[in-house]
Amino acid sequence: MVLVLVFGAALLVAVLLSGLAARTVLSTSFLFLVGGALVSDGFLGLIHITPDSEIVSATADLALFAVLFTDGMHVSLPKLRANWRNPARALGLGMPLAFVFMALVTHYLVGLDWTTSFLVGAVLAPTDPVFASAIVGRAEVPAKLRQLLNVESGVNDGLALPVVLILIAGAGPTAKSAEASPGKIAIELVLGLSFGVLLPLLVNRLVRFRLLGAEPKLQPLLPLATGIILYGACHLTHANPYLAAFSAGAALAHVSPEAKTSFEPLGEALAELAKFAALLVFGALLTPQLFGDLSFGGYVAVVLAIVLIRPASLLISLLGTSISRKEKLVAAWFGPKGFASVVYGLLVLQSGIPQAEEAFTLIAVCIAFSIIAHSSTDVPIARAFDVDELVGIPDRDQPATVPPKESPLDTRA
Repeated sequence: MVLVLVFGAALLVAVLLSGLAARTVLSTSFLFLVGGALVSDGFLGLIHITPDSEIVSATADLALFAVLFTDGMHVSLPKLRANWRNPARALGLGMPLAFVFMALVTHYLVGLDWTTSFLVGAVLAPTDPVFASAIVGRAEVPAKLRQLLNVESGVNDGLALPVVLILIAGAGPTAKSAEASPGKIAIELVLGLSFGVLLPLLVNRLVRFRLLGAEPKLQPLLPLATGIILYGACHLTHANPYLAAFSAGAALAHVSPEAKTSFEPLGEALAELAKFAALLVFGALLTPQLFGDLSFGGYVAVVLAIVLIRPASLLISLLGTSISRKEKLVAAWFGPKGFASVVYGLLVLQSGIPQAEEAFTLIAVCIAFSIIAHSSTDVPIARAFDVDELVGIPDRDQPATVPPKESPLDTRA
């Protein structure tokens, strides 16, 4: 119950400071990260959480699923078909470049073997826009930039997982290669995509039966029920839950725009709660001992991962595109490491490979630095686009009206 009390207190503080955070470098994500660290064994010792605690993997997994489900609802399939080239470049070229560059830096600066180094590169390759919400969530920010970041982050989690599993299988004698065979991984991906597309279609058909239908006040619970069923089905069948979540959100928004509209406020609130809970738990792992275990070369690798590897990789992938120079620079900077990296890092730690602890330490410190850097710079950089207020949060001098929330894939500039 101590953890519940701490979460409630952190949530209260975050809500009270959210107006200030929306206009300054203060970050609500940072508050939960620091709160978790303060109450952990490394400081006050109020809660005792270790990387192998079930609550760590459960909260990170649930938060990632919830965020991807709601992010998928922001995808307009017709507009995506018309504007797919930039996200495809980021996924097809930028992500592999970041993966390889991070592996090289890890091997030569940290001293991990080649397989484990590439494993670290695969874990840190996915990006998470939830820590750059002032960019993705601002309607005034150019649509191409919002589309690029949102689609890239929603898809790359699922793309990275097969690589992570295969590299874990080849990283040491304790890993079970049969559990990460290419055939099995392919089946999990196909199942995840199939569940994500077919379940919303089935629910939509059920709603349209003459004797069935959702009462208006209960309509927001329809997508929630769909998400819960999908989450359980994926874990029971070992289907890829992250690809399923993103594709389900996109499919649901496409076949039932009214359901998406009714669920959006509830869905985003639930995703925020899941995110904050995962941040609090992850923060409890960030003890002084963890930071002390990372070598000087490891810290250099972390800095390079954030300020050089991601920016250079994405800028290379966007060469020759019509995106403006400012938009390219912003997209290159906002490559935060988020819940996918947390989940995959825990898979590495629990795999039992020879250098699992060293790899996890590097991954955890990199995620922590990334959350701090990206969640505290989103608002100032968003202001470079002459944006005065966050979507849904009016300026103090303006009446408290809530503009209609548009899709991040809207093609208006």
